[in-house]
Amino acid sequence: MRILFLHPNFPAQFRHVSAILGRDPNNQVVFGTKNENPEWRIAGVRKVLFKPSRDAHPGTHHYVRPTENAVLQGQAMYRVADALRNSDFIPDLIYGHSGWGSTTFIKDAFPESRFLGYFEWFYNARGTDADFDPNDPLSVDDIARIRLKNAPILLDLNSCDYGVCPTKWQRSQFPAEYRPKLNVIHDGVDTEYFVPKPGAKLKLPNLDLSHVDEIVTYVSRGMEPYRGFPEFIEAIAYIQERRPNCHVVIVGSERVCYGKPLPDGKSYKQHMLEKVPLDMSRVHFTGSLPYGQYIQVLQASSAHIYLTRPFVLSWSMIEAMSVGCLIIGSSTPPVEEIVTDGENGLLTDFFSPKKIADRVDEVLDHPDAMAQIRQNARNFVLERYSHRALLPKHIQFIQDAAAGNLPPVTYGEGLNLWDHYDTAPNPALVGV
Repeated sequence: MRILFLHPNFPAQFRHVSAILGRDPNNQVVFGTKNENPEWRIAGVRKVLFKPSRDAHPGTHHYVRPTENAVLQGQAMYRVADALRNSDFIPDLIYGHSGWGSTTFIKDAFPESRFLGYFEWFYNARGTDADFDPNDPLSVDDIARIRLKNAPILLDLNSCDYGVCPTKWQRSQFPAEYRPKLNVIHDGVDTEYFVPKPGAKLKLPNLDLSHVDEIVTYVSRGMEPYRGFPEFIEAIAYIQERRPNCHVVIVGSERVCYGKPLPDGKSYKQHMLEKVPLDMSRVHFTGSLPYGQYIQVLQASSAHIYLTRPFVLSWSMIEAMSVGCLIIGSSTPPVEEIVTDGENGLLTDFFSPKKIADRVDEVLDHPDAMAQIRQNARNFVLERYSHRALLPKHIQFIQDAAAGNLPPVTYGEGLNLWDHYDTAPNPALVGV
């Protein structure tokens, strides 16, 4: 099989499936990306670089700039695709992440190839993430801008042969007329790496909490309202008032990854620490951590708080469950698809710092009663979200898509690939 992966941030969601396919000498695997980092390599995968000729023009209407950038990425990738064709590489399957633009013209470059799109999110101004916070109302300008963000995604929905969404919740955001193309399968997590370590104590190079018995943890790429950072900081104040020996560890960068920055230029960390008085001797910001230290934080966690607007679910929540963390998650649809309150985690009101703190008390006051919930979280991920369970199904789907062996897109409402394939877990796929 010849397969072309496309993602500007190599290898991203395709890390594991591209590695598996690259190990098979019968496959030719090429990965189109903007990521020039020579340290990122995957055996058996040939990386080809595309580089847009410029960024969107500053004078372009701000609604349209993301679309212009997508066109420029698509144009650059088209040129690379043309060079691949001239070198006699014509893929059986193209598997690309939609929305960035590298996939925009790929069906024109390779009309004979099947195109499988990875569709992570469809933007809606109403009913999900954008208007979730009643204190942050949308303007007419916001509503129009959000609609235009879907332009590259709609082009891909039209041109793709099949699509993949990681969760049922994310799939439900796409227009009903395109859902028959969209099939649900999560990327999965490495449950053989993210394992519990009973009795673990936290000792990092710049942070020694080995003497602490109560550690509340929070992990996010950035510090922003989309991931409930302001509500979490307010919850810390209640936690500290009630629990004088409790420490809080916050993993993430002082930046905004999703949503709008503050108009005064301050970070949300600065803003919230000015607003909420905390005992900073018991609050520890680690910044982003390498995996070896990140997992130590999770393994030492007494209670792990994960908050999100109705948006894309973070890998970190499922990784934390794999470690056996006691999840205190927001009662929002992406979390509720995974966490059942009182069974494999606890749910709470996104907007209520006091209720978040109440659930922390519940966890820390009853550690023995929470042991089964921790184990249930681990078991749930092992069964439904582990690489061992999901990668064989994902690979089979890719092979079927390349061979044209999937049902036509008019079939039902798309496939839940977990149920569609009864592929037995393959130990050879673990640890890639």
